[in-house]
Amino acid sequence: MPYAVRFGVNYTPSEGWFHHWLDFDLDSVRADLDSIAVLGLDHIRVFPLWPYFQPNRSLIRPRAVEQLVALVDAAAERGLDVNVDGLQGHLSSFDFLPAWTRTWHRRNLFTDPDVLDGQAAYLRALAAALADRANFIGMTLGNEVNQFSAGPHPDPDRATSDQIDAWLARMLAACEEGAPGRLHLHAEYDATWYQDDMPFTPAQAARHGAVTAVHSWVFNGTAQRHGRTSVPTAHHAAYLVELSKAWADAPHRPVWLQEVGAPAPLIPPEHAAAFTEATVANALDCPDLWGITWWCSHDVSRELADFPELEYGLGLLTNDRRPKDTARVLADAAAHRHTYAPEPRTTALVVPADPAARSLCAPGGPVFDAYFRLTADGARPTTVLDTRADDKDHLAARGITEVVTPEQVLPTPQGGTSS
Repeated sequence: MPYAVRFGVNYTPSEGWFHHWLDFDLDSVRADLDSIAVLGLDHIRVFPLWPYFQPNRSLIRPRAVEQLVALVDAAAERGLDVNVDGLQGHLSSFDFLPAWTRTWHRRNLFTDPDVLDGQAAYLRALAAALADRANFIGMTLGNEVNQFSAGPHPDPDRATSDQIDAWLARMLAACEEGAPGRLHLHAEYDATWYQDDMPFTPAQAARHGAVTAVHSWVFNGTAQRHGRTSVPTAHHAAYLVELSKAWADAPHRPVWLQEVGAPAPLIPPEHAAAFTEATVANALDCPDLWGITWWCSHDVSRELADFPELEYGLGLLTNDRRPKDTARVLADAAAHRHTYAPEPRTTALVVPADPAARSLCAPGGPVFDAYFRLTADGARPTTVLDTRADDKDHLAARGITEVVTPEQVLPTPQGGTSS
């Protein structure tokens, strides 16, 4: 049966970027939202900057919260639903952490009792302020907060997986207390799926919160290894969607492709539309896809300094709100949002349940390579944990009829096939 897939965009304000909260201009926001709504998209993801909204642990600025509510109301006027990220956190290579967690007040973001109290109060306050808005989807705890918990961050807040588990449970509970019944979730960058020592684990991603979120960026080694038009590059987002399903307890848990974009120069601007079309089409071939939220709405202004070069051109729209070819591709896909009905993926590739071995799933690892060998052969693979590979009830619930290991898929050094 066809079902409606959500199509949206991560909202990057055209004027002032996320610093617009310091000089909030609702008319400018409305103009931005008009340029998004005309594409036929149905939602946006927005980013209050944590230090601007909670500059002191006991001060959540009422005026900042009012501005967030005004933005959500303006989106509603244009038929756009809104997901709100809370703990910003980290955006486009910049960290935004309040002074009460750094330097002379250095306290661990994931374990310090006072910090946790402050975070929970903040998330609860934002959720409560929006709880009566019909177009409020729910809260995401923060943008890729896992990058604060391990390398390569230059100053990580170390925590164990058990401590992260407790942190996720408490923060999601705070969101639920503020806005009961909404779609609250957490979201990390792909180190959760690929980095052996990352304390945020695949199991947490696939079991905490209302949906699983994946963020797909092919500058993680995929496009460098395989090129812009390769099967791995075109299917990387779909791979993360299907990889996440191995750890889910619910056989049809929804997966949200919450961030994906076309990063130059690995994806040159003249090829961005083709990459977008391929990425979206392949993601839509994944059953149980909640939605696709492109990164991002508007280009970063060249008047702002020190961004990585790729960040300036990721928008679907230019800084003066003109749509690019990528915008037209996403708009066309959104126009057909009610027609998607992917068949079950019946072939499952075995992946290690042990998070200390998750690098086997990363670019260059045998799980990664086997998945894309199967994809190139037209197999439409999904994944299953090694601990569930013989569980007939689990396989049947997911529609899986064949289970293969990477060793069975990949050629041996002599050119044969492993058995």
